[in-house]
Amino acid sequence: MTELTGLSLFDVLEGLERRDFSAVEVTEATISAAESAQGALNCFTCIDGERAVGMARSSDARRAAGKSGVLEGAPIAIKDLFAVRGVETTASSNILKGFRPEYESTVTRKLWDAGAIFFGKTSMDEFAMGSSGETAATGPVINPWRARGSEENLTPGGSSSGSAAALAAGVSYGATGTDTGGSIRQPASFTGLVGVKPTYGRCSRRGVVAFASSLDHPGAFGKTVKDAALLTQVMSGHDPEDSTSLPGAAPDMVSAVSRGVKRLRIGIPGEYRMDGMPPGINALWEKGAQWLKEQGAEITEVSLPMTRYALPAYYIIAPAEASSNLARYDGMRFGLRMEGENLTDTYERTRSAGFGNEVQRRILIGAYVLSAGYYDAYYLKALKVRRKILEDFNQVFANVDAILTPTTPGAAFAIGSKKNADPIEMYLNDIFTATANIAGIPAMSVPAGLDPDGLPLGLQVMTRALDEETLFAVGGALETAADFVDKPDIWWG
Repeated sequence: MTELTGLSLFDVLEGLERRDFSAVEVTEATISAAESAQGALNCFTCIDGERAVGMARSSDARRAAGKSGVLEGAPIAIKDLFAVRGVETTASSNILKGFRPEYESTVTRKLWDAGAIFFGKTSMDEFAMGSSGETAATGPVINPWRARGSEENLTPGGSSSGSAAALAAGVSYGATGTDTGGSIRQPASFTGLVGVKPTYGRCSRRGVVAFASSLDHPGAFGKTVKDAALLTQVMSGHDPEDSTSLPGAAPDMVSAVSRGVKRLRIGIPGEYRMDGMPPGINALWEKGAQWLKEQGAEITEVSLPMTRYALPAYYIIAPAEASSNLARYDGMRFGLRMEGENLTDTYERTRSAGFGNEVQRRILIGAYVLSAGYYDAYYLKALKVRRKILEDFNQVFANVDAILTPTTPGAAFAIGSKKNADPIEMYLNDIFTATANIAGIPAMSVPAGLDPDGLPLGLQVMTRALDEETLFAVGGALETAADFVDKPDIWWG
């Protein structure tokens, strides 16, 4: 069973095609692995074995009839932000407890249409607000990786914490995530996975619980760059029911993985060299640039001067949009309802009981920056900075094909280690990732090495909007050079 669940997405699809095993066998192994890991890692909000086996039987029948989809028979974990018809969707929040949508998100529908199998929802930071998986109403998610010689529990990153932890633990063959400021790429870096945030609008947001609508990007986790490319390609495409969805078909991302980087120009932004960054991060960054150079790419220094303002702008825009989006959770139509003495008291009781501390903090910040007298000073100014950040990228991409940076300023940290710290310390985990969300450009984290404690570290690639093909070409080249094959020791289950 361990050998089966350890396969990559492409490996399991090839094995299914050769009839080495059936979709039912693959699914039963996945369910067993999920149930075994859940007690220690807490990475799922639900595991639906009965539904999964039913889908697997249908998958085997389609394959026997010669009607296989490109993901036929592969179990995929779904972040608890995507609506799956009839399955509880809570965004890991008490306020949505018991909510079972009567509709399917566009992304998950595309996965099921391609033959993928649903077996469980993954836990996350509440409403995707967090960088550690610790704000989930069901408790923190645990990283399957541990520092060398230590039994201390580490964060898998956030907000797509459960998806990353499950896939890194060998449970599933791919997973969905959402990335608003780094919520796919940062967990991917912390868990030794590939994490992809495509161009804004490439994947439909219909049926995805909203955090910050202009920053939210559905995306994918894969064990390999090629796995992530296939998932991203399946999830992409125009959706007439999402007004922000990009027109036209998605490019051939899978073929791009092996295209190579010869004659590509790779930019190294000096502004990403931060004071106090561990020496190992800089060393890995330099090694990554050398790997690409050895494969025929041209390395050049570039400047993104507005980078220093990205995080402050992000933490104004995102809470502002969140305060608006989360206004709908009032106990009147769905989810939690706490009866009060009158309508206002019901609202207050419901939202106080339903939202956790981090969500309440961001709602308050958002309401403040949108309030009369502060709108121009904060929100409007942040929007102007956002435009300047995009202009920076546009100028750089006139001269280079891709940008290479670290994904995170460090490796995974201990659960609870930042509990009493200034919230800004936690927000700094997004320092290298938030700029891509602000600009709406595609970005990817590729596992590239281990820190001195034996924990994974990732390198980030960014390309111009709509150029996922170059993104996957550079990611594939990094993966080949890094040859990252390390896995966490199995201490759970």
